[in-house]
Amino acid sequence: MIAAEERLQLLDWKQKVTELYQMVRTAEDLSAVSTTWRAGRDALFRNHPQSPLPARDRAAHRALPYYPYDPVWRILADVASVAPTLCKIAASDGVVYRFTHFATARFVLSGRPHGLPLYWLEGYGGGLFLPFRDATSGTETYAAGRYLVDTVKGADLGMEAGRLILDFNFAYNPSCAYDPAWSCPLAPRGSHLQVPVRAGERAPEPAIAGAIDHERD
Repeated sequence: MIAAEERLQLLDWKQKVTELYQMVRTAEDLSAVSTTWRAGRDALFRNHPQSPLPARDRAAHRALPYYPYDPVWRILADVASVAPTLCKIAASDGVVYRFTHFATARFVLSGRPHGLPLYWLEGYGGGLFLPFRDATSGTETYAAGRYLVDTVKGADLGMEAGRLILDFNFAYNPSCAYDPAWSCPLAPRGSHLQVPVRAGERAPEPAIAGAIDHERD
């Protein structure tokens, strides 16, 4: 059973992450604000009781690894509706989470058209979830993929001119990249990009070497 104190800590984590993303939404200089966003995440990793890092590693934490900010990776995606399909997405610990694939984000990347499924978490309130893997997964970035949008945790840059903002500079690793005790839904087969996305968070070396390849839908 999750104690009341832990639930309130989770709530506080979500509120602080939401504040970081709200800061990005309203910023004019995205390169500068990305530095502040990264520093804010580092502070949470170091100091917050819900940090993805094991407790023994938090005090020594300095900075998560990222690619340099590059505005070319900020993309506005068209949202194309699809027939809703219930999906069971496997998590890092083998647990299965229920989502509905309700739309596809369509955009151009590296001169080619691409699409990523948009998932809605089933359950009270729901939430938009957009994980992905790319050609760097398992070499430069976390093998099991990264997250772009996870509104349950406050990670959301919103819409612009009716299109979904996908800024890969703010792509980040799931918590299980740092501690296998976390249960994280991971990018299924349909969420793979066949091009390298050298933007956002890189993987710690142990995570690249030791990640389990989750290929179940």
